[in-house]
Amino acid sequence: MNNQKCGTLYQKPGGRTRIIQCIYVVGFMDLFGVSMIIPLLSHHVKALGASPTVAGVVGSTYGILQLFSSTIVGSWSDVVGRRYSLLTCLLLSALGYGLLGMSSSIALFVLARIPVGLFKHSLSICRALLSDLVSEAERPLVMGHFNAASSVGFILGPVVGGYLTEHEGGFYTSSFTCAVIFLANAGLVLMLPWSETLIHRKDTNSNNSNNDTSKGCHDSNCRKSVLNGSHANSHRPVSPAETEPGSRAAPHWREVSLLQPAWRQLSSVGSKIHTVASSDMWDLFLVRLLMAIAIMLYYSNFSLAMEERFSLTPKVTGYLISYSSTLGALAGFLVGPVTQLYGNNMAALLLHSTLLTCLLIFLYAAAPSVAQVLVSSTFFAISTSIGRTCITDLELQRGGVQASGTLIGAGQSVTAVGRVLAPLLSGLAQEFSPCGPPSLGVLLALAAVGLLLVRIPKWDGRGRTKKNQNAE
Repeated sequence: MNNQKCGTLYQKPGGRTRIIQCIYVVGFMDLFGVSMIIPLLSHHVKALGASPTVAGVVGSTYGILQLFSSTIVGSWSDVVGRRYSLLTCLLLSALGYGLLGMSSSIALFVLARIPVGLFKHSLSICRALLSDLVSEAERPLVMGHFNAASSVGFILGPVVGGYLTEHEGGFYTSSFTCAVIFLANAGLVLMLPWSETLIHRKDTNSNNSNNDTSKGCHDSNCRKSVLNGSHANSHRPVSPAETEPGSRAAPHWREVSLLQPAWRQLSSVGSKIHTVASSDMWDLFLVRLLMAIAIMLYYSNFSLAMEERFSLTPKVTGYLISYSSTLGALAGFLVGPVTQLYGNNMAALLLHSTLLTCLLIFLYAAAPSVAQVLVSSTFFAISTSIGRTCITDLELQRGGVQASGTLIGAGQSVTAVGRVLAPLLSGLAQEFSPCGPPSLGVLLALAAVGLLLVRIPKWDGRGRTKKNQNAE
């Protein structure tokens, strides 16, 4: 009877679709609000009387906090659930941006950046939630659409922020508006149909899996667990049907509360992080790091290089950057069709997108005219958008959806390392030539291509090393 009762709870496709659509809106509003503030931060901290050195130190506070908190918060979302963790991140981020709107001194400015640096991981948790809700075959398409929606918000936000800044007290108005946007996102997340997010379990599951489900999935417990939106990391046997490419694994859900002992939460978080750290995923994380630095080097001195190499005005350079950003946003809609064209072979797609990115950075570095820069920027935006989705999907394939929050958070931490290293490397490379940063980016991208050529033959169809698969 328990199996039958629980089986009726897994058929809720309407609720799943509504949540996915709402998460797209959350992603759009999130980056829309943030991008209103980002261009204004350096001007505001200098207006408060900070020297360039102090402004640089204050500006790096956010990146350093993100570096250490990304993996922890992502793992915490695996432990207490997506709903609790997403609400916490949105509310504390709203608090940070509200404090930013009251920052009349450098000390208060730094204080406002702390909760944002520690808890501005709402997009990572949204991606983890989406990976919980869709199958492996659907995941690239859904992630691509989410990235596209977020990127559109990032493009439109500076327009509104710039308009508000023209008025008296514009920075404070923008900050409070951003805080209101995050509160609205929290309200939207709170109203999502969490009771309808149970994922359909295939009837072909093994008897052991069904027995595990019947033990932990009594009618009342199932409903409470889903209302909490928590995703358990149970150590149950996995049936062959769940491991087939394109099938939707049926994650367990359990009743988890934020009121459970803190030591239990910390223990679970530490265990998940240790599992990822000790796994054989160094190659994927290293590729992510190399490509993150290469892409950041491409953009690091773009405006200055356009002025020195082609005498372009900042206005024309701004149009070129906006054009590239718009294409990057639209490229999110190409991820699904391109993935289907490759037969969901994400490893091959990652290799080809990385190779194309490397070639485009080289063409930009050696461009003799603005027309060639325009061509390289066009395809660069598309290749990087596809590459980011590929690397995330391969990390989830290898690590498993049970720890998707931890994996996505770890990936963001690796990218944060790139944000710390890229400005330093860019400054050193610019000592030699305006083309120095992209030239160095070419070398790093080539290293990523070489690593993929060596490692991909050792992977199976799911991105895992064959040695580990045989050991299992």
